[in-house]
Amino acid sequence: MDAGGAYGAGKATGQFDPIAFVKRPQVILRAVSWLFAIIVFGCISSQGYRKDVCMYNNDPNACNFGTAIGVLAFLALIALLISDALFSNITSVQQRKYIVLGDMGFSGAWTFMWFVCFCYLADQWNKTDKAVVNPDGRSTSGVEAAIAFSFFSVASFGGLTYFAVMRYRQGVSEQFASGIDQEQQVGGATQPNPSPYSAYPAQGQMGAGEGTDPYQQAPFSQPPMDPKPAPPGDFQAPTY
Repeated sequence: MDAGGAYGAGKATGQFDPIAFVKRPQVILRAVSWLFAIIVFGCISSQGYRKDVCMYNNDPNACNFGTAIGVLAFLALIALLISDALFSNITSVQQRKYIVLGDMGFSGAWTFMWFVCFCYLADQWNKTDKAVVNPDGRSTSGVEAAIAFSFFSVASFGGLTYFAVMRYRQGVSEQFASGIDQEQQVGGATQPNPSPYSAYPAQGQMGAGEGTDPYQQAPFSQPPMDPKPAPPGDFQAPTY
């Protein structure tokens, strides 16, 4: 992580470099996952049905599940690609944290969902009687491609989860946090509010005319006056 960065990106500059953006490994992997999602739900929608019958062992839930996982991944990846493009120009550390947490949660969840989708479609396809669901002997490459790219999506989303976890673990550097604090200060360094009461002078700092409280006289500021002794002979013993 660059010095003064937060969650894998530096301070906001207001500039966007498309060439550097498309070269980022996370963006490349996200685009590949987006393409895999299109292939999965596209193949199921176009070749997953024969006369309104699902090719996966005549199980409509298998076709619906694969299509739903692909469509949701397609839409979410578009939103995440947009957030990647805007991420470097987000000044709020809290907003960056929420984006990284959302990316990490979705990527981890969809890694598991793609694995379930692959197992479900592969199992139903193995149980399928091809002569029944495909009596005219048409090509079933699209049905098999959906299974294959579901498996590839497990690997691609696993990589996205790894990148999201690494960004979250990078956190916020001290240089970034201190820089944000300095930019938010108005009129230079802040001064603590002065107390309306004067502090009592420390011991050894009180002197004549300085370090004294104008509202309170220092204790024992004047030496006590010694009583004068009575002159001899003037003392008379009391009479009882």
